[in-house]
Amino acid sequence: MTEAVAIVGPTAVGKSDVADAFAARLGTSVISADAMQVYRGMDIGTGKMLPDQCRAPLLLVDVVDPDVAYSAALYQRDARREIDRLRGEGRLPVLCGGTGLYLRAALDAMDFPSGEVGDGRRSTYEKLLEEIGPLALHQHLAEVDPESAACIHPHNVKRVIRALEMHDEGASYAQRKERFSHIPPYIDCLYIGLTRNREGLYRRINARVDGMMSAGLLDEVRALRDAGYSDAITSRQAIGYKELFEYLDGAFSLDDAVETIKMRSRRYAKRQLSWFRRDDRVIWLDMDKLGLDGAVEAILERVGEN
Repeated sequence: MTEAVAIVGPTAVGKSDVADAFAARLGTSVISADAMQVYRGMDIGTGKMLPDQCRAPLLLVDVVDPDVAYSAALYQRDARREIDRLRGEGRLPVLCGGTGLYLRAALDAMDFPSGEVGDGRRSTYEKLLEEIGPLALHQHLAEVDPESAACIHPHNVKRVIRALEMHDEGASYAQRKERFSHIPPYIDCLYIGLTRNREGLYRRINARVDGMMSAGLLDEVRALRDAGYSDAITSRQAIGYKELFEYLDGAFSLDDAVETIKMRSRRYAKRQLSWFRRDDRVIWLDMDKLGLDGAVEAILERVGEN
């Protein structure tokens, strides 16, 4: 029996609209599974649906400020709390997002070392990052755990810090990464993947970025800078924010910044598709053929079958 539904896929494919419409049909809530939507003040650039746009309640958005570290383990704790609450009320939890690790943390039987939740070491490594920079921090990881360093890009500071935390716990990021595919489910979940023709998806991504700029993304980034968040690791790593921070710092022209956002968003969509296509539990729906209403009906049918 289906205990939850996860609606997954690449950025700009239409996940939020489908999940919102589906959850509204069932009288339940949507649990966001987006690593950037948990941050307050990062609305436009993350594609966050605002309350007046939602037909169903949207949970696990605006959880922490941009300078607060948030992890897959913390998401696991928070998401499972909402999953258990909804199920206790007799409602079907609907998870929606493109952050694969967050979805697996919530829906698979993953255990995290205590350092993932936060015991002071994360802030220590974040301070070290500020002092020596990402390349030197990655070199430090290479010295203590070369296998993990080899599979993490030096500028992916979140994973570098996570690997250092795991090393302190006596675990290996590289070895754990290989074990992900063998983790059993935490609950019985129906995974629905949304897809589109790739060229069409890329056009939607480009149009979405233009729409974000028209909606005031640059002003949102300025507001984050004025609030003191321009040096926060989160905002400096998020696509759409880091490029505009760099524009404000004089590193880019605005046109170049926007084109870079589009290019990195397209690359991110490709990585998301690769991640989810490795999971044979995902049932794929073609949004070009079905549209919003057709996708919702198809998911309802699948739930009925399970």
